[in-house]
Amino acid sequence: MSQATFDDDDLFGEAADEMREEVEDHLDAARAQLPDPDEVWETDADNVLGVLNGLKSALDVGDAAEELRQAKKSYVVGERADAFEGDDDLGAEIDEVAALVEDLEDAAENVGDLTGTVPQIRGALQEVEATADGGSDASDAADASNDSEDDADEE
Repeated sequence: MSQATFDDDDLFGEAADEMREEVEDHLDAARAQLPDPDEVWETDADNVLGVLNGLKSALDVGDAAEELRQAKKSYVVGERADAFEGDDDLGAEIDEVAALVEDLEDAAENVGDLTGTVPQIRGALQEVEATADGGSDASDAADASNDSEDDADEE
């Protein structure tokens, strides 16, 4: 039977390894929650609104932000305890995923704005078109009405 050591340095080393593993696990889970690149790029929608709705859904980061938060929490604790001596790559990986999550959330917000704006623009354009078509129809009808009145006056 092996004896467990209770030396502070050994325990600290074990804790640091466990903390690093925890950070890496949360970081991997955050990456797994990120959207599939093909879903963001490809579409089979019939119109712009369908494209925008599909894109907004595709940009959803799911639980990636929460997993990233957990990774950062563990990393900050480990970093302050100097558990990750000379290991800047883990912090850089966290920053890289954080920037991507932020970009995806910003893009989803912009797409959401467009999803609300595009139908309004279409409606406004349809009104202008109807007014333009109605305006010429109305003047044609007025001309026809005037012609009918002129014909009636001639009789």
